Amino acid sequence: MSPSETKSETPDSFINADDSRKYWSAIDPDVNGMLGGYPTVSRVDLRGSRSFLAKVGLGRTKGVKAVKRALEGGAGIGRITQGLLLDVAETVDVVEPVAKFTAVLEGKPGVGRVHNVGLEEWQPEDGVQYDLVWNQWCLGHLTDQQLEEYLRRCSSVLSVGDDGKTKGVIVVKENLSTSEEDLFDSEDSSVTRQDETFRRIFEAAGLRIIKTEIQHGFPHELYPVRMYALKPKEN
Repeated sequence: MSPSETKSETPDSFINADDSRKYWSAIDPDVNGMLGGYPTVSRVDLRGSRSFLAKVGLGRTKGVKAVKRALEGGAGIGRITQGLLLDVAETVDVVEPVAKFTAVLEGKPGVGRVHNVGLEEWQPEDGVQYDLVWNQWCLGHLTDQQLEEYLRRCSSVLSVGDDGKTKGVIVVKENLSTSEEDLFDSEDSSVTRQDETFRRIFEAAGLRIIKTEIQHGFPHELYPVRMYALKPKEN
């Protein structure tokens, strides 16, 4: 850090929610738009995610859905909600600030509440519990502090088993920086974080990693993608 820099000038300090939403509002509401021109990765992505969920006990067993209620953060057009979550969950609520994206989800069987707010603004509803909170390719639009606070809110609404222990799981699936630092992208006002940055934020949010894997099968020119399954530390 040079003498002219301050501690606030970390990559995440340049994130601006208005700039992020302006970028996404100009994107077409289709899979190609959501995946930045790589629509062909969707099938591989969903297959990897489905396998990961099964490994943490949140798949389908003999046709029975393991998840009563799920939440998708940063849902976009619901590619994951429709391609994965509704297959394992009875009801899926979504959080997505761009209303034109979620219009396709209105009235879909199994889709519950649609919250058209940013993740940094979302507040859990009283009395609602989730067996699964899925977050993918959206957390880069939150500052480190916002991400910690968001994860704490997610943790507060995870379902609890009869034994009093947390049953619900938070999943984070995000790109990883291949540099030795987090990288700010001015085009969509987001940050691509290092694995160690994610782990530090999870720790600060009171979460522990119960399973983590790298997604395989993506084109080599893309960032590596890692999945993390998280639960509160005391469980």
